[in-house]
Amino acid sequence: MSQGNSISSSPAVEVINPDGTGVVLLLCEHASSHVPDRYGDLGLREEWRESHAAWDPGARAVALRLSEALKSPLVASRVSRLVYDCNRPPEAESSMPVFSEVVEVPGNRDLTPAQREERIATVYRPFCDTVAALIEARRARGLSTVLITIHSFTPVFYGKTRATEIGILHDADSRMADAMLAEAGRLPGRRIERNKPYGPEDGVTHSLKIHGIAQGLPNVMIEFRNDLVADDAGVEAMARDLMTMIGPALAALGVESKGAEDA
Repeated sequence: MSQGNSISSSPAVEVINPDGTGVVLLLCEHASSHVPDRYGDLGLREEWRESHAAWDPGARAVALRLSEALKSPLVASRVSRLVYDCNRPPEAESSMPVFSEVVEVPGNRDLTPAQREERIATVYRPFCDTVAALIEARRARGLSTVLITIHSFTPVFYGKTRATEIGILHDADSRMADAMLAEAGRLPGRRIERNKPYGPEDGVTHSLKIHGIAQGLPNVMIEFRNDLVADDAGVEAMARDLMTMIGPALAALGVESKGAEDA
């Protein structure tokens, strides 16, 4: 595929290595805490603007390492999930939350239908359209695709400490999750759990459903505790440990990267 035909980044969406021929397509829906000027500061208190409420600290950094290791494309949102959470459907209240745990978002209160539609049109749809275009482009090139979404979570939630270190999440299609969890014994020092700290019942598998299951692609959502990726060493260690599971899991699924000669 020529570089001229590459799917490119936009103000709402970052596309890294779009022509990568690795079998994985990586998504990072909560990669940025950026709030575009047109929304002011959403009325957020200063201490919340770079908090986990606004984005997933460490997720983009780990996703970048995985993109490089897997030679795979990465689609990442460039807009805070407090403006629009790209892992939620437009009809969900949590797509433009007034509260995120203890964080109040005054700028999301009493949004008009027109204001909601503007965010859907400028943040959510560009993200979804970019993912769909990449999937279609990869099919046209004869490339198999496994969808992996990358997230981080807080070590304490509503005052309760979370022991999980890495969560392997799935919805109705558990193929990739099962294959990764089968390799968890390779990492005896990590606490790795299925559908923790969230699961489908929490509404967190939107991307898996519309970009993975609906497209017939094996898929998995990876969550890791953000205190474990607070510095470069932690990011590198997490990416290495995830690859310890991802590589053998892909082999177990029998998926192959085709069309590398066209890169």
